[in-house]
Amino acid sequence: MSDRLKIVVVGSVAAGTSAAAKARRGSEEAEIVVYERDLDISYSGCGLPYYLGGTVETIDELTPRDAAWFAKRYGIDVRTGHEVTAVDATARTVTVRDLATGETFTDDYDELVLATGVSPVVPPLPGIDADGVFTLRNPSDARAVRQWVETREVGHVVVVGAGYIGLETAEQLTERGLDVTVVEMTGHAMPRLDADVAGLVDDELRAHGVELLTGARVTGITTHDDGTVRGVQVAEATAGDAGRTLDAGVVIVAVGVRPNLDLARAAGVTIGTTGAVAVDRQGRTDVDHVWAVGDVAESFDLVTGEPTWVPLGSTANKTGRVAGDALTGGDLEHRGILGTSIVRVFDLAVAQTGLTEDRAREAGFDPVVVHNIKPDRPTYLGGQEMLIKAVADRGTGRLLGAQAVGPAGVDKRIDVLATAITFGAKAEDLFHLDLAYAPTYATTKDPVHYTGMALDGAISGRAPLVSAAELELRRHDGEKVQVVDVRSAKDRAKSAVEDSVHIPLAELRARAGELDPTLPTVTYCNKGVTGNAGQNVLRHLGFDVANLSGGNKTYQRYRRGQEETSA
Repeated sequence: MSDRLKIVVVGSVAAGTSAAAKARRGSEEAEIVVYERDLDISYSGCGLPYYLGGTVETIDELTPRDAAWFAKRYGIDVRTGHEVTAVDATARTVTVRDLATGETFTDDYDELVLATGVSPVVPPLPGIDADGVFTLRNPSDARAVRQWVETREVGHVVVVGAGYIGLETAEQLTERGLDVTVVEMTGHAMPRLDADVAGLVDDELRAHGVELLTGARVTGITTHDDGTVRGVQVAEATAGDAGRTLDAGVVIVAVGVRPNLDLARAAGVTIGTTGAVAVDRQGRTDVDHVWAVGDVAESFDLVTGEPTWVPLGSTANKTGRVAGDALTGGDLEHRGILGTSIVRVFDLAVAQTGLTEDRAREAGFDPVVVHNIKPDRPTYLGGQEMLIKAVADRGTGRLLGAQAVGPAGVDKRIDVLATAITFGAKAEDLFHLDLAYAPTYATTKDPVHYTGMALDGAISGRAPLVSAAELELRRHDGEKVQVVDVRSAKDRAKSAVEDSVHIPLAELRARAGELDPTLPTVTYCNKGVTGNAGQNVLRHLGFDVANLSGGNKTYQRYRRGQEETSA
């Protein structure tokens, strides 16, 4: 090898191009070669569903920088249509096949960066290889799906999987005028969310005409005589259900992705506990001169400190940049992630950061939870309700995570909460944040402020909260809990918590004698604010009283979810 540093990068989407570009900024002398088996580089994978729907007119809008542009801008040798098939970490060489000619050759390296990304999980089902069954991972996939939809009488679409890509695809194809069914194996859409938040997503899908089958699994694909897809066989969770076949003119399989580990294993690097490549905070593996970045590599959870794997373009860009800096003598380090994400589902923005309630409990925390329902700005200027479910640790008050769903303002709030978690904020700190206010953008006490106030009250014991799930569990276990509805008779007539007593807030002081002060008591209203006022009244009268988190709205959604799961 020459004295000139030679860096070989395998993969040229977010992480690979970021690593190569940053390495070039760190050294004009280094020789940098990027191998990519596809023909597109640095494309926006997250934008692919919007090309299917026509929101993005041409695929070129998602691939603004081709190999020639990148090579000219950075002085980097970018070879698309070239697949790296083997690695010899001892000799520090890679074997490369030119897919256009079939020629195979060997190239050497001083430093090797694996940015091999992920591949879609394709379950081994009968008929899964039928024409008209697609995954959606790269521009080639998107071109094929759109051509299929535009040149055939598709009619009905089946999307398998209700994660980010599945739901964006369902939205876009629905807006094209197609009938869409989404099949999801878990009990609700968006499996990364807690069930009591994901229920809002389920409702939104169904409100826009999407058939959502939860607790269901695909058992096979049926075909026409010419080998094209005809239907999808589905087994639902209902006991004794023999299953049914859904008509399908096209099937999109979006059940998840897995790291492309063939080259990593060939190089002899350690695969971490998450199933991705184990790396240090600069992207080094445990094999000298071999690095891994982006979706193929593990990251670190900012809350737990443990290795984690959440394949997102934002993380891929960061880890690529960090490794490119370190390759040329820099000291950047990757500080970890919260898995912060956001997706649009028709008229809702759905966002998450940090730990959910379930994951917080699994990680050994004692979670305190609030369901805060507030408008993004005053209703007199068109404010619309959003739900923020936030999780904090009871012992330390530390903010652990949040989920937010609503038509507007969700992105702002989840980013504020992600920033707070990143810097170790406690629930009580949220109220003191000096956030921007004008009635065109926010309420005087922002939903983030209210979230902190409610969490702090619950943690301190001044205003305990109980979730719908906890209330039902306690009652199921035989505990006698006194539940008091402090709403108006008009609201109660629409729906109410089962076995609750109705005493409107205005009458509560005078009628408190009708209640048993020796029983644990829960107050509730529609969303939580009036319930909190009732809680304060009874607390000062000596009751052991909690407020129902998120009020009757959250309770009813929880009950619907339970009924659907058990149906």
